[in-house]
Amino acid sequence: MIGAGAVGSRLVRLLVSDPEVGPVTVFDRTAGRASRVAAAVGPGVDPVRDLPDALDATVVVLAVASGDHGDLAVSALEAGADVVSVGDSIGDVRDLLDLDAEAVVRKRRVVVGAGYGPGLTCLLARHAAGWFDRVEEIHVAKSGTGGPDCARQHHRALGGNAIDWRDGVLVDRNGRSGRELVWFPEPVGALDCYRGALADSLLLVPEFPGVRRVTSRISATRRDRLTALLPMMRRPHRDGGPGGVKVEVRGIRGSSREAVVLGAVDNPAAAAATVASVAVSRLLTGEWELSGSHGLAAVDDATPWLAELARRGVKAAVFEGAGHL
Repeated sequence: MIGAGAVGSRLVRLLVSDPEVGPVTVFDRTAGRASRVAAAVGPGVDPVRDLPDALDATVVVLAVASGDHGDLAVSALEAGADVVSVGDSIGDVRDLLDLDAEAVVRKRRVVVGAGYGPGLTCLLARHAAGWFDRVEEIHVAKSGTGGPDCARQHHRALGGNAIDWRDGVLVDRNGRSGRELVWFPEPVGALDCYRGALADSLLLVPEFPGVRRVTSRISATRRDRLTALLPMMRRPHRDGGPGGVKVEVRGIRGSSREAVVLGAVDNPAAAAATVASVAVSRLLTGEWELSGSHGLAAVDDATPWLAELARRGVKAAVFEGAGHL
């Protein structure tokens, strides 16, 4: 495990309690953080001071702030490990997907975007696709943040350009544009959401051949939009409370065009850790058979994943009315 922040510290607890997982080695660049997490969790956690020690593992989990997931994944692959990344920045996701050929040659597996959004959202898109004969559009929205690193990434995403997929082409869109009122499950409810530098298109488009449109939006207040291009004005919160995700899939079923909407509400850091823990478990048991680098939408059937997540407390719902799930 590399990173012991809001997501990583929760993930350590989940991995230690999983019978499929052996001892967990934890490394964090912040002095003393790995030791504090190990002391809080108890037996089964080994804090290390040097990065190479954390790479000596069957599966290396990247739960660090955005920016160097690609380089860390390369080091993990060279050490003979599989990789699970919860990174959600466009740069990290691109770097990790670019490792596909290397991972195939090494017969290793890289699971990209194994968090709340992307992550759970990719599984929801795959699950919803089962309703259709052909998927034409996928629209993702998310709200809320986990720990400080997640809040900083939310701020950067809102200030950056969005990437939409439209008729076979990735199209740059201005961040903070495309206002849309999105209804998340309660207690989050309705929030204004805008385009931002989100990586969903990069993960979804390769797994849904023929899809015509893929978009993603993130919730923001008026102040968020006004300050998105500036440095953060105040220290990020330690925990962002409940956050929501919503995935709308449109397509052809029989002779008609229809839409299916799925969503969830949870603590973003806790949900991301849970999704990543299931990914680790499936790598160790051999249930993730895809070599190379893929997001969670690459699974053939998301139902077992969603069932396991529900068993662990992360539950999704189907939209069945106006204004609520």
